[in-house]
Amino acid sequence: EWPYEKYRKLENYQGETMEEFIEKVKIDDEFALKYGELGPVYGHQWRDFFGVDQLLNLERDLKENPFSRRHIICAWNPAQIDQMALPPCHAFVQFYVSGDGKKLSCQLYQRSADVFLGVPFNIASYSLFTHMIAQVCGYEAKEFVHPFGDVHIYTDHFEQIETQLSR
Repeated sequence: EWPYEKYRKLENYQGETMEEFIEKVKIDDEFALKYGELGPVYGHQWRDFFGVDQLLNLERDLKENPFSRRHIICAWNPAQIDQMALPPCHAFVQFYVSGDGKKLSCQLYQRSADVFLGVPFNIASYSLFTHMIAQVCGYEAKEFVHPFGDVHIYTDHFEQIETQLSR
């Protein structure tokens, strides 16, 4: 819905419903490339934060200087927030190597946390990411820590939440 909302503000918008917009993104590659993205969010910031490949640096630093407190990936780039359909919710990730040099932990600060849909996906994704980074860098994954800023439930999720709780 965020790329759709961004598209609705453009002069190329021709009154398409969100369903029509989604269908256009699915069948028209040129349209999808132009309008179907969120902008320079997560992957872009991780791999090209003003020319810095944060992911590559993280891997190198975890191998070369494991006990640093600077094993960080940041998706929050104030210079590009206005180009993003939605500013990053999971904004700041820090990795820690255990004192014995064998285990890797990850802490993700999430500024905005949709507890019903987003948070479970983020927990699974960043736990997997921690395992992947640990494997690439020669560590054993230890723990995933996940503090939140604004935790919320969207009103249009109430019915699904009630269904899930009843099960």
